[in-house]
Amino acid sequence: MARKPAHIALGVVAVVVMTVAGACSSGRPVPQNSVAASVQTPPVPAPGTSSVEHWGVFFGDVNGFWDRQETPVAVTLPGAVVQIGTSNSDEYALLADGSVYGWGMNTQGQLGNGTDVNSFEGPVRVHFPAGVKIAFLATDAMPYDSALAVDTTGHAWAWGDNSGGEFCLGNQKDYFTPVELPFSDVTLLAGADAHALYEASGTAYSCGDNVNGDLGDGKMAASFTPVKIVGLGKSRVTALVSAFDNSGALLANGDYYDWGYNADGQLGDGQAGKPSDIPVRVQLPGPVTQVAQGGSIWHNGQTLALVQGGTLYGWGADWSYQLAQGKRGRQPVPVPIILPQGVRFTMLATGSGTCYGVTPSGNVYAWGANYAAQVGDNSLTLKQEPEEVAVGAVQISSTANNVLIRLRAANAST
Repeated sequence: MARKPAHIALGVVAVVVMTVAGACSSGRPVPQNSVAASVQTPPVPAPGTSSVEHWGVFFGDVNGFWDRQETPVAVTLPGAVVQIGTSNSDEYALLADGSVYGWGMNTQGQLGNGTDVNSFEGPVRVHFPAGVKIAFLATDAMPYDSALAVDTTGHAWAWGDNSGGEFCLGNQKDYFTPVELPFSDVTLLAGADAHALYEASGTAYSCGDNVNGDLGDGKMAASFTPVKIVGLGKSRVTALVSAFDNSGALLANGDYYDWGYNADGQLGDGQAGKPSDIPVRVQLPGPVTQVAQGGSIWHNGQTLALVQGGTLYGWGADWSYQLAQGKRGRQPVPVPIILPQGVRFTMLATGSGTCYGVTPSGNVYAWGANYAAQVGDNSLTLKQEPEEVAVGAVQISSTANNVLIRLRAANAST
């Protein structure tokens, strides 16, 4: 099938946080997002948390960047926020009452309110059927111009662009309000570009266009209905991540697997240029505790991984210094990322060639591409090293060129 057109960028990424946040996607007229994140369990809200902040830009089925914010800006929501998520063109918040609100572009119905009217000024409620309450979102990235969520009974829902068949419904129809997907007991989900990953009843599945083997079923053929991901071993999957034409899975034993596109070493196996339609285990010096995967178009895309003990590793594209190596290029095997003295991260995210880390106290650091204000430091200057840009975060989500953080009440902007 035809690929969704993409924005040309020197680096694009998406990320996932195993415990609290997730990953990105890519898109049609100008894909620059490509990561999707997964959720192990619904995050526990911080007491009193009711505010979120965002920065960067949206893009989607209308060419250009929209709603640029060069520093963190507060978004007002009608209740306590317990989780956040992003796609390339939109941002979402799950409230304590199980309702979901979104804001941004709506060209493909990705706001889920039955219209195609954009909403940059304020959030609108996603229209789920009566009685449906949402338990968690795909927290970092969602497929291009679409969104994913799981309700309190374990059923998955999706809305927006389905041109890759990533909703697993056997069609390529767009949905302007949420539609229930053919899974039960869903504990993880992630999506990017035109594919998505689901963990249901203990088995990992995928659907989508599969251009570079990103479905992980040992084939390069598209599938609009669920196929099983092969070769992940017997350990339980605890996180799923996705970006452009890439996918990944973190296992309970700390092993991490990549599959799909590999032009710049995105698989971390030292064999840049050779894609894989089956999962490839990445060799790291210890068990992985968190992972974030990004990328928006050919010749970008990177992965971040925290290993036990707190050391941060990265591999893949490094054209925007997103691996903080002090030079541009590609890294086909994991390399340690040097952080500022005394800084360590407990949450990760990445999108559009920009990487993010959050410290235990909630300080947010960003580095890499900044042509669309993704760093959030009131500039458009590329950052070669991590720089603190926000405080008080209890969750972070990034897809493509937009970033969203959930704040402690004390840090909420007014």
